Amino acid sequence: MPLWLSESDVHHALAMDELIDAMETALAAFSSGRVIQPVRSVLEFRTGCFFGIMPACDPGGRLMGAKLVTVVPDNLSRGLPSHQAIIALFDATTAELLAVTDGRYITESRTAAVSAVSARHLARADAAVLAILGTGVQARSHLEALPLVRGFREIRVWSPNTGHVRAFVANAPRPLRAAASAEEAVRGADVVVLATSSTTPVIRSEWIAPGSHVIAVGACRPNHREMDGALLARATLVVDSRAAAMVEAGDILLAMAEGHITADRIHAELGEIVAKPSAGSGEITIFKSLGLAIEDVVAAGLAYRSARSAGRGTQVQL
Repeated sequence: MPLWLSESDVHHALAMDELIDAMETALAAFSSGRVIQPVRSVLEFRTGCFFGIMPACDPGGRLMGAKLVTVVPDNLSRGLPSHQAIIALFDATTAELLAVTDGRYITESRTAAVSAVSARHLARADAAVLAILGTGVQARSHLEALPLVRGFREIRVWSPNTGHVRAFVANAPRPLRAAASAEEAVRGADVVVLATSSTTPVIRSEWIAPGSHVIAVGACRPNHREMDGALLARATLVVDSRAAAMVEAGDILLAMAEGHITADRIHAELGEIVAKPSAGSGEITIFKSLGLAIEDVVAAGLAYRSARSAGRGTQVQL
């Protein structure tokens, strides 16, 4: 019988340090062609509201599955998450349904874990200052994940909503400095996380110093962006999927439309960097994250195995 894993079950089953390592392996498998995965299908069922279907198969890990995810930004005003999801996990050999897991927390945590992989391979070893733009769930998960791969002595946070910043700083598990502006947050930062809901650039190229690593996770539609084109023209650009970037990454597509870059500006997929670390050299590095179905499947598999071992979850008869 398949296992039903609630968000609480998944939260208890996933350890961030283990998830980072699992995402590193999954990214390498994806970029080497060992994963079967199409670009996700997304339909806009209301203006600004999306329903996505994300299937993937990992024959090596003997897992396949699909995430069904919704994005409704107005949910925040209703006291509901803006992103909600479930993941159906199957045995890739027998096609047996193994589990149905909450996908909201997996999306939150695996996104930050992948960002940590990018920082592990692309940020300077001596990176000491982290700037996080945004105060939502992705800001929270990145605050957990990134200090596991770099020893930051200062962490800054900014959001246009000062009340959100105050609450984020007050509830953080470590000392943070609230920045008065996005510029103040990112100037002099070694690693910059863009985890906003903005559809227009929140940082400018001239604010980013040589040697910085920028992680952009907030804009995942072709008409949304968090960075200006001039920054992409200066940087070594790394993506999770070339195919997805050419369909979904507004940061890249809009910079191309404006003439700042061409498609060959994409230096590598992160999985290629994992397999060949020297490929990621560059003065400024950018990781444009869109999220891959294989990340969800592997994370769900990790949660499933851990939950079974710990006796968590509920077996259900279909």
